Amino acid sequence: MSLVSLQWTGIPESQVGMAAEISHCFPWTPSTLTDVPKPPALVLNFSCCSLPARCSGSAAKSLLFRFLPFLRWLPRYPVKDWLLGDIVSGFSVGIMHLPQGLAYALLAGLPPVTGLYSSFYPVFLYFFFGTSRHNSVGPFAVISVMIGSLTESLVPSENFVESVNGTNVTNEELRDAARVELVATITVLTGIFQVALGLLQFGFVVTYLSDPLVRGYTTASSVHVLVSQLKNVFGVSQGEHSGPLSLFVTVIDLCKKLPDTNVGTLVTAIIAMVAILIVKELNHKFAAKLPMPIPIELITIIVSTGISYGVNLNDKFGISVVGNIPSGLKPPVAPKISYFGQVAGNAFAIAVVGYAICISLGKIFALKHGYKVDSNQELIALGLSNFLGGFFQCFAISCSMSRSLVQESTGGNSQVAGVIASLVILVTILKIGELFRDLPKAILAAIIIVNLKGMFKQFRDLSTLWKSNRVDLLVWIVTFVATLLLNLDIGLAVSVAFGLLTVIFRTQLPHYSILGRISDTDVYRDVTEYDLAQEVPGVKIFRSSSTVYFANVELYAEALKKKVGEPPASECFLCLLPASSRVVLGQLDTGTHCFNVENGPGPAVIELSGGESSQPSEPSLQSLGLPQPSFHTVILDFSPVSFVDTVSIKILKNIFKDFQEIEVDVFVAGCGGEGDLQSHEPWPGRASFGTQLIAQGVPPGFPQGTGAAGCDMDPI
Repeated sequence: MSLVSLQWTGIPESQVGMAAEISHCFPWTPSTLTDVPKPPALVLNFSCCSLPARCSGSAAKSLLFRFLPFLRWLPRYPVKDWLLGDIVSGFSVGIMHLPQGLAYALLAGLPPVTGLYSSFYPVFLYFFFGTSRHNSVGPFAVISVMIGSLTESLVPSENFVESVNGTNVTNEELRDAARVELVATITVLTGIFQVALGLLQFGFVVTYLSDPLVRGYTTASSVHVLVSQLKNVFGVSQGEHSGPLSLFVTVIDLCKKLPDTNVGTLVTAIIAMVAILIVKELNHKFAAKLPMPIPIELITIIVSTGISYGVNLNDKFGISVVGNIPSGLKPPVAPKISYFGQVAGNAFAIAVVGYAICISLGKIFALKHGYKVDSNQELIALGLSNFLGGFFQCFAISCSMSRSLVQESTGGNSQVAGVIASLVILVTILKIGELFRDLPKAILAAIIIVNLKGMFKQFRDLSTLWKSNRVDLLVWIVTFVATLLLNLDIGLAVSVAFGLLTVIFRTQLPHYSILGRISDTDVYRDVTEYDLAQEVPGVKIFRSSSTVYFANVELYAEALKKKVGEPPASECFLCLLPASSRVVLGQLDTGTHCFNVENGPGPAVIELSGGESSQPSEPSLQSLGLPQPSFHTVILDFSPVSFVDTVSIKILKNIFKDFQEIEVDVFVAGCGGEGDLQSHEPWPGRASFGTQLIAQGVPPGFPQGTGAAGCDMDPI
């Protein structure tokens, strides 16, 4: 099968070139495609490419089922086995949604009713698009505090201060309307980012958020949440601060206002927190015996609202209450596009953090219950829930660990439980919500603070990471400190950048080793760590634990010279020879050949022109009376190498030429990564990669029938 016939069958030229390159990657493959005896092998390779598929009814059906997963599982829904559990679970989660929705709206700096909207629309929409059976989407503390920092910075209360009878009063109605408009825009933009990333198959974006980073970030976020609610616990009025160091400014300002503490508000908050904590502990202790957790948060809200209404806590003791909660649903409103430029960065951060939390929980439950969660579809589902919810005055949502655990533990088996939970909230919005106008804000603050208990337990990670991985511990600490100091948006960016830097740092300091063979096996191990591993006589097998690229290739070359023992690492091989012998052997000037050791770091790359003679002259080391090295072959184990770049290729050419000058052959083993290593000629006048190996079988002096580090070998 010729290259022409490949083009004739409709395969693009780029793929034909790829096939030609592949033909050089395998030692058994001839150097040209015209010699390939079995054309089907190439056809199989191209079958994995993403070529356009023919439109058909089955393809359209598959696409529809992919974007609307409920069409696949709902017709097969086992009503007898699952329905009762989903109903009980849905009511249990709905009861939790009510207090948490009101509380997290307060956390986001929004009217309480927006929390109810955010507990209804996105939860109902997730039923159609989500693939997790146990995730409970809706308001989440970390996302709410990220939104709250935006509302406080872009729409501060100071902009709505009015003078009434000589007294400055904040017009809360106008402020809340402006904030709702801003947050709705943020939510729509967050949804756009998530849907776009999902359609582009960028679900892997959360891989850049490592588990220590996420846990450190959420722990720092919980501190922000706690500090933001202290004003409602102590009953003091406080200015709004945003930007770097705003957390500490808020704490200092609060301390100055402690003498103005409202005792009634403080007592109310403390009683509520103690009651909720005790009942939650009882729920945890007797979880196996209780049919469902005691809804202590809902009970607290109902009881406190009744007491506040009966005693008139607001007028008699100055305890701040929620105020008017409008009943009924509102028509959709288009977002204010002029805000997009101001909030794009924050919306992207909210999109990534919200998705990271959601997919982490989803995979935990999927692994436990034996089903699969589609990461890209989850991104689309979350994005559509946010995008459509933003038109109905919702704020951005994610998944809640506490609600998801309740949904699972009370018998929930599918998102039918989520639909029932959303219907509970719908009834509340239509008929019951207005009854909570006398609910003290201190109760909502108590609910928020108690629900942070699980996040504060993540401080235990410090001792665990100290014992297991110090680099991950450093990522956790840097993320925590950066988020505290720089606020949530900048802190996240700094944390991700630092996490990536640790990866680069680890590739800069890999473990270099000389491998030896364990007797009567094909296993090769580091000779310094395994006493049974013995070097093959005359052969040096060199291995790096990291990939080789421009940032560490010079260190790789230096480590190679140190490990093989000849010559010293500070000199290149040709520099050991007398000047006269150097000219005879290589006709090369060491000024352009040697690695640049004296001039500081950075690879000194040589370019070999076609006119240079790369073959040794007639005289040899032995004929010149020069010392010969104790080995005749160097094998570079490239099994850990996932790719190489052009700088690496150039340095590898220099390494090969250095060894060639002292009559040492160099081979590459396990060359399975990506890059253009296979497509380069190691030096002019030499056959392409793989030719020498085909002729010789294995390197001279190497045991027949074996390969270095268990890999086939290509000479470089």
